Amino acid sequence: MRSTVRLRILITCGVLVAAGVGGWQLLPSDGERTDPITVGTTDEVTSLDPAGAYDAGSWAMYSNVFQSLLTFKPGLSQPVPDAAESCRFSGTKLSTYQCTLRDDLTFANGRKVTAEDVKYSFERMLRIKTDVGPQPLFPTLKSVSVQGRTVTFHLSGRDATFPLKVATGAGSIVDKDHYPADRLRTDPAVDGSGPYVLKEYKEGASARLEPNPRYKGAVTKAGHTVLVKYYGQSEDLAKAWKAKEVQVTHRQLPPDFISTLGTKDGTRITEAESAEIRNLNFNVRPGSPMADKAVRQAVAAVLDRPAITEGAYKGTVEPLYSLIPQGFVGHSTAFFDVYPEPSRKKARELLKDAGIKTPVEFTLGVRKDATYVAEAAEIKRQLDGTGLFEVKVVEVDWKNFQKGYAKGSYDAYGVGWLPDFPDSDSFTAPLVGTGNTLHNGFSSKRIDGLIASTQQYSDRGRATGDFKEIQNEVAVDVPLVPLWQKKDYVLSTEAVTGSQYLSDGTGIWRLWELSWI
Repeated sequence: MRSTVRLRILITCGVLVAAGVGGWQLLPSDGERTDPITVGTTDEVTSLDPAGAYDAGSWAMYSNVFQSLLTFKPGLSQPVPDAAESCRFSGTKLSTYQCTLRDDLTFANGRKVTAEDVKYSFERMLRIKTDVGPQPLFPTLKSVSVQGRTVTFHLSGRDATFPLKVATGAGSIVDKDHYPADRLRTDPAVDGSGPYVLKEYKEGASARLEPNPRYKGAVTKAGHTVLVKYYGQSEDLAKAWKAKEVQVTHRQLPPDFISTLGTKDGTRITEAESAEIRNLNFNVRPGSPMADKAVRQAVAAVLDRPAITEGAYKGTVEPLYSLIPQGFVGHSTAFFDVYPEPSRKKARELLKDAGIKTPVEFTLGVRKDATYVAEAAEIKRQLDGTGLFEVKVVEVDWKNFQKGYAKGSYDAYGVGWLPDFPDSDSFTAPLVGTGNTLHNGFSSKRIDGLIASTQQYSDRGRATGDFKEIQNEVAVDVPLVPLWQKKDYVLSTEAVTGSQYLSDGTGIWRLWELSWI
């Protein structure tokens, strides 16, 4: 009987891939399987247009069909050239960043990739500024200029993290002849220059990706044809795995399913230390009960994380007590320091001192999925049980859930978060900076100043003190409450190799690593 194989891969160790450039040979050898490898996931694509989405499912797609000037190799904290020949800061002020574009790139449609395409891609993303788009990643980007193959980014101040942001899905280069300058492209097609070509896309159902014979860049391994299947809920993904409808699964399987891993014959399991976290976010706009800091603090004083992690998540996640997770520079336990144990007494005193009438009624928005609904039910149980709150849980499908919290439809809402790049800045500026991606209306001059301070250091260790101070401020202002941090699991059948390299816990999907044995 075949035994289960468990592979443990730490982000800090990573997997080093040999560097190189050039295209690849696509003709299969004799006897090689040519049918697609089917990958199942619950991370749906919000938009095929890089200017229109800032979520794990969409960015997983972008990393395969688009190129950025820079990209990340597994286990490395600094990006390497992909579409670029080279990139560097000009001068010592860290406010001018220049990249020289490779001269041998073409989009999958055959048109040459130019520096003007790069400029156009950044400018349209900032111009369109969709509610759930990635533009909040670039608060320091003032303008982009082009001279020949050189692209120059002009920043409003020092930002040592700018190259890291360029390497994300937000830096995807699109064909300016096929993407409108002032609105999102809405047809189910892609014009990029990444390792894969999107051959067929059925919204919410599937995406067929085939290796791009024109690709040249940092990825040197020829990929295999992949069929990505999207499942609305984690239970559906688990059923598909059991029914052998997919050969690989990644994000998200039900906790009770994950807790039994290791007992399934013929299954390869990759367990990676992950930077994925989940927060309970608060809408602090006027009119919401969460606009009052005392209410947010009272919620933080009551929440029992272990009850959430052991109940809804069956111990597959670990309690998190600060904005920045373990393994990142500046991680602390700021919320534990302020709220060391669940306390109805402390919550009642906070509300009484602020003159707030109880019970406080508020809505809790949640993505429609059995696991997240169970989490919301536990949060409701804890808060309602104090007699200080009355929580109404609102279940919504993923796309409408995103639109809802962006519009302020919920007073509180749970959202998972994967870092865009391996740096603590990915947990601060996008989540608690002014104009953040959570669209919760939160703004703090003190926190904004600390964020700017962390971005000035090329030596990221020098930002440790500022990162800790940001977390202290967040524990007092409470625009969100950190709930948990989890490991990353990839399952594959024994017929597939390379699944251990698919994800390193940062959200990048390396589909080109998958192949038949």
